Amino acid sequence: MISYGPFYKTLYEKNITEYQLIFKEGISANTLHRMKKGLPITTKTLDTLCFILDCEVSDIIEHDKTQ
Repeated sequence: MISYGPFYKTLYEKNITEYQLIFKEGISANTLHRMKKGLPITTKTLDTLCFILDCEVSDIIEHDKTQ
């Protein structure tokens, strides 16, 4: 199962809030809601988040084999 745990750690380390992603960067609130619920997002969205956060894909998602 894909986990977005690293995403929240990356946000914390870069001192960026979800509010900033929504209102300053244009990420939809629905996308962040889907991530909180562990639902899929598009690779385009993943690419956009990597660009905004200046990070790698592994800083946003990880594969959790225990679930």
